[in-house]
Amino acid sequence: MVVTTADKMKENHPTGLWLSEFGEAYVEFEKAGFTITVASPLGGKAPVDARSLEGETSQEILNTAKHLENTLKLDTITDSAKFDAVFLPGGHGTMFDLPDNQTLHALIRELYEGDKVVAAVCHGPAGLVGVTLSNEKPLVEGKDVAAFTDDEERETTLDRFMPFLLETRLRELGANVVTAPNWTDNVQADGNLI
Repeated sequence: MVVTTADKMKENHPTGLWLSEFGEAYVEFEKAGFTITVASPLGGKAPVDARSLEGETSQEILNTAKHLENTLKLDTITDSAKFDAVFLPGGHGTMFDLPDNQTLHALIRELYEGDKVVAAVCHGPAGLVGVTLSNEKPLVEGKDVAAFTDDEERETTLDRFMPFLLETRLRELGANVVTAPNWTDNVQADGNLI
């Protein structure tokens, strides 16, 4: 799992990881018996967006935050063959430190081209926008993908703090962005890209 370490948006607006997007996946991966590595661009503690703690969050999900206290620095991962998949949970922070992270892009390219699973949720696909395959085409080109939509971004009124709108950027890269009504589940799988 690769998480954000960005804790600020434009104008110093606070952000971070959306805890449920990390925690729900972590719990399911653990139940399935996977060994989980949590990495981030800077390593160390990954910030959790305080807004993701509003409302009802189960204790089981809250408990996963302990795995964010000391994340592995992404550039210390030197052997992608040790991994069966990469998962990018969301949170607005991903929009700031994942799109241009060349180390992440190389890892994703190696895993994807090795027929391993590459998955992202919500704003997590921000980590895919800079990935170019060995054929020099964008990873997302021609692929069915789901992501936090431009309409959802505008509805949150956080669009003014974003470096770009994720849906728009994915479309510019040739992705077939499949949308659903705002705030509803939407999962797209295209080969080993989820």
